Amino acid sequence: MSQKIARFLAEQQPATPCLVFDVDRVEENFRALQKALPLARIYYAVKANPAAPVLSRLAGLRSHFDAASWEEVQLCLDAGAPAAAISFGNTIKKASAIARAHAAGVRMFAFDSAEELAKLAAHAPGSRVYCRVLVENAGAEWPLSRKFGTSVEMARTLLLRATELGLEPYGVSFHVGSQQTDASAWAAAIAKVAMLFTDLSDAGRPLRMLNLGGGFPTRYRDAVPAIDSFGRAIMAAMTEHFGNDLPEMVIEPGRFLVGDAGVVSAEVVLVSRRQPEDPLRWVYLDIGRFGGLAETEGEAIRYRITTPHDGAPTGPVSIAGPTCDGADILYERANYRLPLPLACGERVELHATGAYVTTYASQRFNGFAPLAEHYI
Repeated sequence: MSQKIARFLAEQQPATPCLVFDVDRVEENFRALQKALPLARIYYAVKANPAAPVLSRLAGLRSHFDAASWEEVQLCLDAGAPAAAISFGNTIKKASAIARAHAAGVRMFAFDSAEELAKLAAHAPGSRVYCRVLVENAGAEWPLSRKFGTSVEMARTLLLRATELGLEPYGVSFHVGSQQTDASAWAAAIAKVAMLFTDLSDAGRPLRMLNLGGGFPTRYRDAVPAIDSFGRAIMAAMTEHFGNDLPEMVIEPGRFLVGDAGVVSAEVVLVSRRQPEDPLRWVYLDIGRFGGLAETEGEAIRYRITTPHDGAPTGPVSIAGPTCDGADILYERANYRLPLPLACGERVELHATGAYVTTYASQRFNGFAPLAEHYI
């Protein structure tokens, strides 16, 4: 927690649950990533946190942006980003969204199927297109499904077809999974897609860009490798497979830029035991999976939690949200322990909640208002 956030919570005592977000931390993370991968253009994954103060700060730093919808494209434009700095990176787009983005000046689009490529040819003629390839997500705490990406062989066919459709086959992308803690995942993916560049160059259709996706981790309960280690692993793999003929490099960080910039302040609604002698306590907070903590699904993302009693003796707990839905349980198996004096009515903080929390929050499920946001 930054000093700015701690001071805001102490002085303002905002109603819970709320997110308090330090925008300066985003700039610090942006500059650290630039230093770790100076040859890569940063396209911030807007879906991680699309708040106007975040987008405006990044636009001021001349960041590029990865948008998943026309609405996110519009948010970037409103924040001052030029259309040329926006990539429409979702491989599943309505024709109307493609057309609106193209009319606004966006010229870079992702695809992973023949059908999507045909839509781009019809509604974004002449644009740069890049094909997403499916790669392994081993090592990711929030792995992606097989919903996105195609095989290397199909990508080759589709990129050759792009030229016939009047589009520019610009490059290839992949994603090694969100909260990826194993730097070798990028090396393996780079090795997998590098052959595409050779094949298409031999076919007279050289590619210019490799999109390395996102996945760079932020610290939650456990430590993660420093961003420099990911930069070194990526550049070593790029040099190994491309030599001195490096393609343009793009990265799409989301979680890394905004995750540790936010803290959720929550209230303990209830602390109870199923049986008087049961050592396990159930701790219910006024925020849960439906209030924005959806990434606790499968106990994948494990937030660090602090309390007013840190340092006191602790005991095992299960942690849940306030709703009447039985699925609204955050942690049962992750070995969370909280101080024994913790009582209802007290506040706790969930750290590194700046990514995905606000956008996952439901709209008044059980009548609870969406998570309040304070950007400082």
